[in-house]
Amino acid sequence: MYKNVSAAIAALLVSGAAHAGDWKQDHPRRAEVNSRLNNQNRRIHEGVEDGKLTKGQAKQLHQEDHAIRQQERAMAAQHGGHITKPEQRQLNQEENQVSRQIYDEKHPAAK
Repeated sequence: MYKNVSAAIAALLVSGAAHAGDWKQDHPRRAEVNSRLNNQNRRIHEGVEDGKLTKGQAKQLHQEDHAIRQQERAMAAQHGGHITKPEQRQLNQEENQVSRQIYDEKHPAAK
């Protein structure tokens, strides 16, 4: 399921590495994406604290969020520190997948 995401991330990281110094995290689209990632990070930590997620599950979820964050940074590096609307849409779709995973793993009876 995540093979295409991984390939896209790798391509973006390689192509955006030359511009890694560009950083405008306060750009509205980047801020929205990063706010969602921070919220998911909080949800993962809460899941471990209340025993609904194992450390292994949390590690996997954190890795997926980290990959999205790296992809967001690579995209921004290609555009002078911001991301385009289609890139934001793509990142939001990937965040939605991880968000559903967090929910499903914290609420196994809800499946």
